[in-house]
Amino acid sequence: MAGEIRFTRYGRHETPIGYAEVTIHKICVQAKQAASTLALLDSRVKVRLLLKMARALERDWRAIRRSNEKDLRKAGRFGLTAAMKDRLYLDHGRIEEMAEAVRTVAHLKDPVGRVLKRWRRPSGLWIEKVSVPLGVILIIYESRPNVTADCASLCLKSGNAVILRGGREAVETNRAIVDALRKPLASFNLPPASIGFVKTRAYSAVNLLLKETENVSLVIPRGGEALIRKIAALSRIPVIKHYRGNCHVYIDRDADIGKAVAIAYNAKVQRPGVCNAMETLLVHRRIAPVVLPRLGKLFLEAGVELRGCPVTRRILPGIKEAREQDWYEEYLDLILAVRVVPSLDEAVRHITRYGSQHSDAIVTRNKRAAELFVHAVDSASVFVNASTRLADGGVYGFGAEVGISTDKFHARGPMGIEDLTSYKYVVRGTGQIRE
Repeated sequence: MAGEIRFTRYGRHETPIGYAEVTIHKICVQAKQAASTLALLDSRVKVRLLLKMARALERDWRAIRRSNEKDLRKAGRFGLTAAMKDRLYLDHGRIEEMAEAVRTVAHLKDPVGRVLKRWRRPSGLWIEKVSVPLGVILIIYESRPNVTADCASLCLKSGNAVILRGGREAVETNRAIVDALRKPLASFNLPPASIGFVKTRAYSAVNLLLKETENVSLVIPRGGEALIRKIAALSRIPVIKHYRGNCHVYIDRDADIGKAVAIAYNAKVQRPGVCNAMETLLVHRRIAPVVLPRLGKLFLEAGVELRGCPVTRRILPGIKEAREQDWYEEYLDLILAVRVVPSLDEAVRHITRYGSQHSDAIVTRNKRAAELFVHAVDSASVFVNASTRLADGGVYGFGAEVGISTDKFHARGPMGIEDLTSYKYVVRGTGQIRE
């Protein structure tokens, strides 16, 4: 109904939808205007800008830490698990790492203005395929405040404006990080809207953002499966996404036992609350009696709850029975499903049926088995003798990542600055016309 004002309650506050529409639309319009300026920035200017942003994060680390403490005190209100609190937590070291990631992005090769291909037609026309920014990138994410700095730096380096809408559990932290990142903009005559920030905790803001088809070029959601599915269903703007990180490690019959134990333990325990952590361990039946007791002891000492198939439970008596749903789960916690399989083919079939095409690994000394696994497993990242935890833009040399995609169109896997560009054709002639 025209003129109707509806309210969305969050905490003790109420935001009128009409007011929110004006605010969100303004953020998006200003971001689009900023994008037209950012697209023309010289590569050397981008480097200087990002280096100043890194220094701003380091200078403001105490303010960022104080804001983070405010969010952590409220964590119980939002029902955050221990793993989610770990993702939210910042200390001086983590803020330094955040700044160092921005520096790394600063020194990456500029992805804008590259001639991807050039050819001459019989008519004398020279045609160039040239990389260009996408425009305005909307990032909707949960918990992890380092995403704020990573995405802002990647978007600016690739000539895009960014709009950041973090989770309500990290709003104070994200606000402090954005305040620091915006400080150097003025010295380069760039508007604050180059790094747009949605402050409201109201869920209605997300619905409004997803309708801004005239101003926003791409949406990248980062968070749990429920959030990503909701955004993909509601958005009128193209979305790059991965729904689940149901990652597998398969220990082959010809695996090096020491490497297998180290890789599987790292993939699960090093940081269980992230999307590239292992959720299901597959072990060949020939090596299972040797490797599972060693791994079982380590996992139980680390507080990992094991859920196994019947063969696994005979080797590791006392662990829970794995149900059918366990093979699909992205636990994001210290829980692991374990299955003993009769062959490499069965391991691949299991991953194909239950996996999420995110990141999967094989541990083996058999080169033929490794190549079969690499070609048969259709995931965005496939590892041979390495942990799935390495599926990361920083590890791949991208400086940081704006997200991970399990889609096959436009971008796949960890997304760096090149994935935030499109292209246009530049056609150079000498007066040619079409007859």
